[in-house]
Amino acid sequence: MSFDNLCKLLSEKHPETFASWVLGTPQTGVTVLKTELSIEPIRADYVTFLQLEGRILHLEFQTKLESTPPLPLRMLDYWVRLYRLYRLPITQVVVLLLPPKDEIEIATAFTVENTRHEYRVIKMWEENPEPFLQDSALLPLASLTATNQPPVLLEQIVQRVNQVQTTQRPEISAYTQILAGLKFKKDLIRRLFREGMMRESVIYQEILEEGEQRGEQRGRQEGRQEGERSLVLRQLTRKVGELPPRMREQVETLTLEQLENLGEALLDFTSLLDLEAWLANK
Repeated sequence: MSFDNLCKLLSEKHPETFASWVLGTPQTGVTVLKTELSIEPIRADYVTFLQLEGRILHLEFQTKLESTPPLPLRMLDYWVRLYRLYRLPITQVVVLLLPPKDEIEIATAFTVENTRHEYRVIKMWEENPEPFLQDSALLPLASLTATNQPPVLLEQIVQRVNQVQTTQRPEISAYTQILAGLKFKKDLIRRLFREGMMRESVIYQEILEEGEQRGEQRGRQEGRQEGERSLVLRQLTRKVGELPPRMREQVETLTLEQLENLGEALLDFTSLLDLEAWLANK
């Protein structure tokens, strides 16, 4: 699935939320308008048509400006076809997911001689991240919003994903990671989301609390290391079964940093052989 198509999917799953966002006012009773536009296809797979009260909202999601036919002509083409079919006012909004390369001018109108047709453009990299962090329907787009500290924003997004209802979390997490791939390296995305999932678990929090309580006499660092060690040993037992004494001893001698690295790596383990290989290469 392309990034543009994923945005189309999200907007059709949550039409009222997306309509309220792009129009800047609460919208109710919004439905997805399934329509067949006449003549030849014009990339209808990347657009969403929403039926509002007495109006049609046309949303188009774009990763890059370059296209054939050009975007301004395409927006005019859509407008003419929609208006001819429904005879209703039409609001057109293009959502650009990434800034264009080489500072290319972003057109907001089609103009030829006496013909001028205008549409709105939303630049995701200029959007305030807060509304996206506060709404689970918009959360997958949050990584594309304005920030001076992208890694910090991504960590906030991970925390927010982990607060989503359990039934919705896997889907939203997947969508969020896909769109984050437009800006962030896959290794960073994978690591932060895995760590976030593990650290949000009740077991993890309980173990850390126990370790930190014990560590009051021995120092917070040692207590945290003990908590991390207990967590990793439990996770390993769940993933690959009971550890042989030799392997258990090796794990118990790992530093805090090594334990954290193992805690991430073990998510991909399927057998004791994986642990053995990791310990040999640590």
